[in-house]
Amino acid sequence: MAQYYGYDNNQGGMMGRLFGNIPEVTRNLFIVNALMFIATLINQNFMVGTFAVFYPKSPFFRWWQPVTYMFMHGNFWHIFVNMWGLLMFGSALERAIGSKKYLLFFFVTGLGALLIHFGVQYLQVQSLMAAGASSQQAYYDILRTPTLGASGALYGIQIGYAMLYPNDKWTLLFPPVTLKAKWFVLIFIGIELFTGVTGTLDGIAHFAHLGGALFGFLMILYWKKKGTLWKY
Repeated sequence: MAQYYGYDNNQGGMMGRLFGNIPEVTRNLFIVNALMFIATLINQNFMVGTFAVFYPKSPFFRWWQPVTYMFMHGNFWHIFVNMWGLLMFGSALERAIGSKKYLLFFFVTGLGALLIHFGVQYLQVQSLMAAGASSQQAYYDILRTPTLGASGALYGIQIGYAMLYPNDKWTLLFPPVTLKAKWFVLIFIGIELFTGVTGTLDGIAHFAHLGGALFGFLMILYWKKKGTLWKY
């Protein structure tokens, strides 16, 4: 872990004091997300239309969007929750497995989340096409609706953290419930699965969250079996 206190406690200025104890990759991911959010506040239509991701058959789809969508957020609470999770769980995961594996982990879980999301959208499109002209509006809605946010990768990070530290205790602010990490993660996955299947809480990419969790689980499991999980 990078040393926070040196011979000069003012070294690096205010930014150094704020971010000096956060691992390098987590810190840089946080900064990129913050900058993208500020740009979105300045020109939301351009940022969402350019860097959020659309269904591949949409006229708005661009080849770079499967990567850039992970750094886009729709509102303050969206980015606040994701960045809080990134700093809390991502920092611990990066310190444990090393920066290179952690960076790979972040992007694979984010892309895996999108892959599952696209798969679900494909099934929806096939169903709508079979239904005929009466479902054209729903089909166009899929083509026009962007997906954005680091939530899929964050679900992967939470799964990874819980697999490394299953008995670590988490406490929710509301309701003030304390449980072991492994039980919280199972509850989160159950909620996402239920809301995704039933269609409740519309406007949230539930299956993307599940996809990120699935790919996170598989990556940690793979590294464990190879004996290359921990940073040495």
